[in-house]
Amino acid sequence: QELRPKSLDIKQEELGDMVEKEMASTSEAIEDAVRRIEEMMSQARNESSGVKLEVNERILNSCTDLMKAIRLLVMTSTNLQKEIVESGRGAATTQEFYAKNSRWTEGLISASKAVGWGATQLVESADRVVLHTGKYEELIVCSHEIAASTAQLVAASKVKAEKSSKNLGRLQECSRNVNEMAANVVASTKSGQEQIEEKDTMDFSGMSLIKLKKEEMETQVRVLELEKRLEGERVRLGELRKQHYALAGTYDAAEDGEAKPAPTPRRGILKKPPLAQKP
Repeated sequence: QELRPKSLDIKQEELGDMVEKEMASTSEAIEDAVRRIEEMMSQARNESSGVKLEVNERILNSCTDLMKAIRLLVMTSTNLQKEIVESGRGAATTQEFYAKNSRWTEGLISASKAVGWGATQLVESADRVVLHTGKYEELIVCSHEIAASTAQLVAASKVKAEKSSKNLGRLQECSRNVNEMAANVVASTKSGQEQIEEKDTMDFSGMSLIKLKKEEMETQVRVLELEKRLEGERVRLGELRKQHYALAGTYDAAEDGEAKPAPTPRRGILKKPPLAQKP
């Protein structure tokens, strides 16, 4: 018992309850997201028209399709999880199975949380976009996060599932569907952004020659500024990822109770030894 990894400060009997609570919480978050999107759709129809209404409807419809795909994914994941527990626990209770496989259980909880959090963030970003107080890029990033957390949930479920499991096959199919719907959100967001920006910024009909020239110079300045900022943000993103991987590696080593050995440096190609000289 003392040799078991102390990964979470939670009693073993509570771990199984946490899985069920987290899956239920994720399902509730998705149901709430679907309701909020429907409310946003109704609000958009009342408060906008023309191109903006068309863009908002397209984005919100794609978000609704994504939420439905996630809901089916979570239901299938729950069924697969029950199947894994039933086939693997033997004479043990469900709580004992989760306790015995605590690392796998914690991974399942973490993945479920990530999916629920991604769905909530997507809806909040969509709300801000519809109200014109947010950025289209937020929706794109949230869609990528949902695709990543879906892959995490599938990986966590796949670890202990039988390869021939029908529920595993369904889960993988649901995962592909979620990825496809997330890609649709990204596509509808990008096309909507282009439509709105083209409508708002490309009308130069009332400008004089001097005004046009001034606007052209100011735009060139903004392009240079944005290119410089983009380069700086890419460097920052790279450093953040390095720190993330470093911390994740430290955390895994701490959970295992010992530091992982440093990888052996790769040697260059060994040169052929010189031939012995004749005396």
